[in-house]
Amino acid sequence: MTLDIRYSNHPDDSRNYDTEALRRNYLIEKVFVADEIALTYSHQDRMIAGGAMPVKGALKLGSTRELGTEYFLERREMGIINVGGSGTVVLDGKEYQLGYKDGLYVGMGTEEIIFRSDDAQAPAKFYINSCPAHQTYPTVFITKEKANHIALGSPENLNKRVVNQYIHPAVCKSCQLSMGMTELDRTSSWNTMPAHTHERRMEVYFYFEVEGDNVVFHMMGQPQETRHIIMHNEQAVISPSWSIHSGTATSSYTFIWGMCGENQTYDDMDTVSNLDLR
Repeated sequence: MTLDIRYSNHPDDSRNYDTEALRRNYLIEKVFVADEIALTYSHQDRMIAGGAMPVKGALKLGSTRELGTEYFLERREMGIINVGGSGTVVLDGKEYQLGYKDGLYVGMGTEEIIFRSDDAQAPAKFYINSCPAHQTYPTVFITKEKANHIALGSPENLNKRVVNQYIHPAVCKSCQLSMGMTELDRTSSWNTMPAHTHERRMEVYFYFEVEGDNVVFHMMGQPQETRHIIMHNEQAVISPSWSIHSGTATSSYTFIWGMCGENQTYDDMDTVSNLDLR
């Protein structure tokens, strides 16, 4: 397992970042590495994001010195969504079979976590979000069909989409982790617009189903001091609570969002008028 550390910073710092600095601080360029668990530890609400991609054999998630615990979820909870071939997640001996876009909420206190692929030629890609927890809640297997679905946007505004809430009070209990997947209509490219911030929660975006040579323009920064990061397929980006959360692309795409912070109210957003953006 690898664990890349990213430190928090003041929003004023980002005003001085060039492209390289923005990417170094916020972009998670390699989410999936064959036969590795590749994770990034952000000091923004201490969120961990990354992927497990077992190919030749099973991968076991251990702890690290940075976590200071005997096992990974001793003081944490976790969300998992599979964006690859079918695979199995083993939690303290109990097996969960995950197909494409199936998810899991894993409660604090789960000691042994093992990832396996059913077929090395089509390996599973387990996308992971994890944040600190203070209470244990039951592990829940969540298919896309069992998620809470919200239709939003319109073709006229290029943001017609369906928000699939996986880890959300309407679906299962968690301490502070919220996680879901937004699928854009083929007519649309904006994942949300008008843009918004939520000072109470940070967010990590993972973009996938970005086909061919298409790219995503992820928008960030304070509303009157915006920046962008160009992203490719299966990359993630850390979006601090003070940053706008928005993005567009040269085609339709899908993204997984994960949040942790003060509350779990999905629509608790501070919307920014398009005319106020700079």
